[in-house]
Amino acid sequence: MKPVVALVGRPNVGKSTLFNRLTKTRDALVADIPGLTRDRHYGHGRLGGKPYLVIDTGGFEPDAKTGIVSEMARQATQAIAEADVVIFLTDGRAGVTGHDHTIAEMLRKAGRKVLLAVNKTEGMTTSGVANEFYELGLGDPYAISSAHGDGVRELVELALEKYPEESDADDVVEKRPRLAIAGRPNVGKSTLVNTLLGEERVIAFDQPGTTRDAISIDFEWHGKPYTLIDTAGLRRRGKVFETIEKFSVVKTIQAIEDANIVILVLDARQDISDQDAHIAGFILESGRALVVAVNKWDGLDSYVRERIKQDVARKLQFLSFANLHFISALKGEGIAGLMKSAGDAYAAATTKLSTPKITRILQDAVAVQQPPRAGMSRPKLRYAHQGGMNPPVIVVHGNSLQHVPDSYKRYLEGVFRDAFKLKGTPLRVQFKHNTNPFADKKTGTRG
Repeated sequence: MKPVVALVGRPNVGKSTLFNRLTKTRDALVADIPGLTRDRHYGHGRLGGKPYLVIDTGGFEPDAKTGIVSEMARQATQAIAEADVVIFLTDGRAGVTGHDHTIAEMLRKAGRKVLLAVNKTEGMTTSGVANEFYELGLGDPYAISSAHGDGVRELVELALEKYPEESDADDVVEKRPRLAIAGRPNVGKSTLVNTLLGEERVIAFDQPGTTRDAISIDFEWHGKPYTLIDTAGLRRRGKVFETIEKFSVVKTIQAIEDANIVILVLDARQDISDQDAHIAGFILESGRALVVAVNKWDGLDSYVRERIKQDVARKLQFLSFANLHFISALKGEGIAGLMKSAGDAYAAATTKLSTPKITRILQDAVAVQQPPRAGMSRPKLRYAHQGGMNPPVIVVHGNSLQHVPDSYKRYLEGVFRDAFKLKGTPLRVQFKHNTNPFADKKTGTRG
């Protein structure tokens, strides 16, 4: 599981600038979900072979009691609770302030690894400016410049020093499928988890395995082994969580990334929200096998049920590849069909595709509909093979494939999905065009 690094500090010390620098290796924030977190932003970072999640918080004013400033403080407190490492950012030009002392005291009580960063030290004598910050009692201060990158790499190396590099083995699909239950708050995730684990099912053992409170539980469903990845709060680490919101975005991100299959839980008693769509989009972007469960279906009349079906079809049409189930987690209704679809989706996501068959399907698809011309020429799609699993990746080789439009890629995705019956999993088609090895060499000359 990826370590989590939280950036904390009072307003205007350069947290967002540092966040942007740490996440620039990735094109976009992966869970900037409106409505879930007012002032926390989540992104991916990577240092060599070590990936990590980074959380940016709003300006932290711990003494605030009401209003937006109080909300920002609460969000920062949540980020600290979620983090494995906290980078406490201060302003080297402003010096130590009373707020810095207050935040430092709170961080000492939080029990997290804390690195004290003194920002905005470009052009200054770093040793001299950092010395003042020893009085915060958080160990050695590290002089950095978020804007210019000075000292940032060394700081991140310290933050991640105890975490191993990612190995190739992490990409191998595990024999025991890992199943995550995801969704926004109060949709019935905990009830579904309890139903899966409580009906004459044997829980083999808990696997704490991490420094955080997320846990994995091995269980069996009708003789099939699974590992359930908890996002529903099966265990709390301490009373600190009693006063913090139950829904943790970072736990959900980690659970989805750790999973082979995700069950996205929706609430039939509420409209499909932007939160639902954003979480669904993240599952799709992560390439995980997916089943959609509309919970609390019991007791609804036919009119309401039809309206909900139309709402799901309209707002989540980009999940049309996934099976949709209407369930009651509380009463155990529809669970058997839901788990069958989860197993089928995993099988589709991890299926091995024959290269001769992929190429034959590709050639048949091109015969039915060729890619559009690009100028005077037309892209040539010659052969294809499987490039990965969970999600299945099909790599197409040929000439001028950089000119193939997205619409034609979607056409091929549909053809491959139908041919291989890939229900319940995203499918990715990648193009690898052949290059002319002599294209960069001058012709007509002799050495």
